[in-house]
Amino acid sequence: MRLHNKKVIAIVDEEFEDLELWYPIMRLQEEGARVDLVGAEKNKKYKGKYGVPATSDFAYSEINPSEYDGLLVPGGWAPDKLRRYQEVLNIVKVMDEAKKPIGQICHAGWVLISAKILNGKTVTSTPGIRDDMENAGATWIDEAVVVDGHIISSRRPPDLPPYAKAFADALANR
Repeated sequence: MRLHNKKVIAIVDEEFEDLELWYPIMRLQEEGARVDLVGAEKNKKYKGKYGVPATSDFAYSEINPSEYDGLLVPGGWAPDKLRRYQEVLNIVKVMDEAKKPIGQICHAGWVLISAKILNGKTVTSTPGIRDDMENAGATWIDEAVVVDGHIISSRRPPDLPPYAKAFADALANR
């Protein structure tokens, strides 16, 4: 239980990629972490791309990101919605400034782009947003997982095992 006493935010909105939300959450919980689902509304049931639901524990406005040890941003189509909430961008910026682990997979890079934290970073994502990542000042490479400091990035669901492990390792080493 190397992640006992660690708290992680998993942000959520409609059409998140089901596996990209739930796999890392379960992996972290297996090691003792507490993961809070945080959405625009508290106790709202959000539906994943493939129909798996996720009910938020808190609203963005109800949490203090400085009380958390890490942040997970799932992919799917949710990131295009998440990046429009100033509260989400503020959460990302607080975590970035504190150098706390930020996990992003697939299209989740859009959220980090909108938070303006990728300039000079080396990352990966779904190839579909490679240009967006590079235009934000990041160096993009096509690997299952890329760790650049506290930012852990991954491409797609088949990369979930090494991605979740890399995020758990970063959280444990903090």
